[in-house]
Amino acid sequence: MPTPIHFGTDGWRAIIAEDFTFDNVRRLSQALAHYLLSQQIASKGLVIGYDQRFASEDFARAVAEVMAGNGIPVSFCEQSCPSPTVAYAVLPRQAAGAVVITASHNSARYNGFKLKSQYGAAAPPEMVKSVEALLDQSPVQRKDFELSCQSGLITRFNPFDAYQEQLVSLVNLERIRQAGLTIISDPMYGAGIGYLPALLNGGSSRVVEIHGERNPIFPGMKNPEPLAHNLGKLCAVVRDSGSDVGIAFDGDADRLGLVDERGNFVDPLRVFALLTLYLLEVRGRRGPIVKSISSTAMVDKLAERYRLPVFETPVGFKYIGTKMVQEDALIGGEESGGYGFRQHIPERDGVLAALFLLDMMVRLEKTPSELVEHLFEQVGEYHYARIDMHRSAGTAEMLADLHQGVPPTLLGQEVQANLGEHGFKYVLADGSWLLIRPSGTEPLLRLYAESGTTERVQALLQAGQEMLGLRTPEPATPPGKEQAGV
Repeated sequence: MPTPIHFGTDGWRAIIAEDFTFDNVRRLSQALAHYLLSQQIASKGLVIGYDQRFASEDFARAVAEVMAGNGIPVSFCEQSCPSPTVAYAVLPRQAAGAVVITASHNSARYNGFKLKSQYGAAAPPEMVKSVEALLDQSPVQRKDFELSCQSGLITRFNPFDAYQEQLVSLVNLERIRQAGLTIISDPMYGAGIGYLPALLNGGSSRVVEIHGERNPIFPGMKNPEPLAHNLGKLCAVVRDSGSDVGIAFDGDADRLGLVDERGNFVDPLRVFALLTLYLLEVRGRRGPIVKSISSTAMVDKLAERYRLPVFETPVGFKYIGTKMVQEDALIGGEESGGYGFRQHIPERDGVLAALFLLDMMVRLEKTPSELVEHLFEQVGEYHYARIDMHRSAGTAEMLADLHQGVPPTLLGQEVQANLGEHGFKYVLADGSWLLIRPSGTEPLLRLYAESGTTERVQALLQAGQEMLGLRTPEPATPPGKEQAGV
């Protein structure tokens, strides 16, 4: 029986040689070819790119051969490059969409198949469902890669130049180059290798890259995800060298991690709020804001201050990007470090996000830690944490139990709950919140919390574990004995 193929929050991901095989990639490619033909957009062609993972370029060639076999023109990236670079290439080439062979932040055993629309955005849910429904509708058709290149059906190209021109139109790179910054860049052995040096070196600023070579096993890190537990070396290098900032990208460079001048990780919710503040305060722009259910209340505070609407979506840029297009949003962001911007693609772009943050540092003449202090002056202090737990056989039952009832209070405050297929979110009267949801890309159950103190965040996460039956409730604090922040 053929392997089932289902898209998660962003593409299809599976373990290499187990489910992520050449046969399955070709099956999915044939379904995509059917979709493009059925929508009468196949003649516009498809852009195909890939990351630095094991055999990614070979899987990309397999996709290209199936497209060629169906008579669909292909623009094939001549080297590994970030997902946003591939996604942007759709626009100047007026293509029908793009495929990126990448598993993004997943561990080394995985690879994946990301699908982009003709707007350069993550494929919306209706497109994904249509492609899934077309699986195995006909035998796979293939045409040899080199023969297709000779016939002109497959064209190799370098997407960097057009992407760089787009970035220059969005941010003053020369101002950053001449700012005298020392920037430590960590592409995490991934597709972002060389990008910041190529964009910013040549002036008084200097970019020093670590983990800047291909290594598909991602040594020294659990996975190429720009979170604190994977960025120990980056934090140490920034701190010990006296550098101004550390910038990390995930495996396909659509997500960003920030380290301040003291070597401290800046969590992605604060980064989203900083980017929003940058566009509103520094650039003077206005527009709706889109955020996932797992993202920060700080952008709501900023939106209230500037009298702007906020739209909340399920987790995944296939939802965020679609809403950004519908509302002509200024910015869209999610908890995992992905941010998209108006006048660009409605998709995550870690490289552009990094440039905006650097420009904010230069124009406000503040270090990253000072920028966070400046943010807190606007919205108050916020802290955040997340717990990832491997799903067990009883996970479905745990989640089903959450549907049975909403606790009237959490941590002594009234609760507003949003219970649905995309997660269980509990918002307290003071704006603190707890979210419980299964990951759409990994076999994990995630718990998220944001509040005004780290102690209160931990208390929310403990409450979430108790609601799932994973921890025994601690004795309640006697009335009148509550401690601040607990």
